[in-house]
Amino acid sequence: MKQTQFSSDFTLGILGGGQLGKMMLYTTRKWDIATYVMDKDSTAPAFQGCDVYFEGDIMEYEAVMEFGEQVDVLTIEIENVNVQALQDLEDKGIAVSPSAKVLNLIRNKARQKSFYQNQHIATAPFDVYPKPTLNHDRAYPFIWKSAEGGYDGKGVKVIRQASDLNDLPQVECIYEDRIDFDLELAVIVARNFDGEMKTYPVVEMEFHPEANQVEYVICPARINMDLSDRARALALQVSEAVEHVGLLAVELFLTKSGELLV
Repeated sequence: MKQTQFSSDFTLGILGGGQLGKMMLYTTRKWDIATYVMDKDSTAPAFQGCDVYFEGDIMEYEAVMEFGEQVDVLTIEIENVNVQALQDLEDKGIAVSPSAKVLNLIRNKARQKSFYQNQHIATAPFDVYPKPTLNHDRAYPFIWKSAEGGYDGKGVKVIRQASDLNDLPQVECIYEDRIDFDLELAVIVARNFDGEMKTYPVVEMEFHPEANQVEYVICPARINMDLSDRARALALQVSEAVEHVGLLAVELFLTKSGELLV
């Protein structure tokens, strides 16, 4: 029997030891939760706050399987993980949240955008390509996004002319209309196993113009109540369609014409 300082033997596993994992641990340390964290970086921020840490690659199947079999609930702090391992852990009875099915959808922008389209959820017009191509009908400027692996401004580029398509990674991607927007907004939705949903207040995001990273998050967003209600309703629509369990951040454009786009 393992020795523990906790009054229960419940263990939460977190794949990824970055800043989001560290912030999650601020809460778990207040509660009766033992935490295991795995990351391949020995200096990962979340290693400072967890009870047990493992150095391992969260993209490696065997590493994720071995880690996941030691915990009661397995979650993530970044979507770039081995999804097949998560599916196999679910099949073994390990609770995985978000599920492998949900993660497989949201980690690929091409699948994600196509899902919105099929669910009649408003989003910026786009096309999917197996790799960057000059053969397209989209007007310049537009946005190139890699289907997978992009984060914190990586995997995104404004295409102002044909030559900007040179030297892009030869991977699946989307070409998306550049939206003339007033604000970038976001709503975090919490959804439980019973399908009950709650939202946090709408926030407003200000991005660095060159780094394409969030510099400021303003809460609550500087918008009227009607717009706030619309943003929350749209976020709930996305949450219900995705059928996730846990937290989902829904990012939105508020266009010049007052439309909200996921």
